[in-house]
Amino acid sequence: MGEKALVRRRKEPKWLQAAKARDGVVEGGDFLSRALSRAGVLPLNEAERAIREGRVSVNGKVATVVVAPLDEGARIEVDGERVDVSPSTRVLAFHKPKGLVVDGRDREGIGTVFERLHQLLPTELKGYGWLAVGRLDRDTTGLLFFTNDERFVAHATDPETKLPKRYVATVSGRISDAKLEKLRTGVELEDFSTLPAKAERRGLHDVALTLTEGKFHQVKRMLGAVGLATLELHREAVGEYVIDVPIDSIRLLTDEEVERLLGYRPRHLG
Repeated sequence: MGEKALVRRRKEPKWLQAAKARDGVVEGGDFLSRALSRAGVLPLNEAERAIREGRVSVNGKVATVVVAPLDEGARIEVDGERVDVSPSTRVLAFHKPKGLVVDGRDREGIGTVFERLHQLLPTELKGYGWLAVGRLDRDTTGLLFFTNDERFVAHATDPETKLPKRYVATVSGRISDAKLEKLRTGVELEDFSTLPAKAERRGLHDVALTLTEGKFHQVKRMLGAVGLATLELHREAVGEYVIDVPIDSIRLLTDEEVERLLGYRPRHLG
């Protein structure tokens, strides 16, 4: 599937739905607030505020609509200073600890991954608008990507990309060859049949499961379907990238890593 198809199928983000509702629908091209956020000039909420306050101009004219269409090569100024909004993919690897929820807010008050990310970001990365790439349950640890590039989100999460995700589960129950074989050939769940997965025994109580799809609670449900209850769950790899940062830490991947290990060519590389 081509890049355009991936973007077309992706659900429109809530911030853009809200902005369109306020300012009217704008079709085609890029959007001013999103471009500022993607380029690391201002976080999205600050970009929207700056635009509404009349602090942003496009080709010499003050812009006041956050979803104003933006032509390639337009001259953008914020507070009188010219800024570069050329597309530039950034991908962060985060080693998620238990407890944090992958959401914009947490009703239980424990904390979100976005709140923790803001605390960990170095100054030079704080201006970007960061998107979580997929989800992990609150009690699941391990690899979670953040990016400023919505096309990378589509690449990493669309089932047709077939980007493998490897999980290690600590389970109760006997890990027999028969159970592993069921996981390898596909499991019938209540609402769908899983694709074949790579399943390996790791010691007495751990199973490594590699999937190319990602339905709700899929790993736990697959294991449960073969009689293995999940006690702990950790995502250790996506694509060819194996998590290499300490827990509760982040690392910015290089362009070469994003392309070689995750199969995505960063936008500024063409």
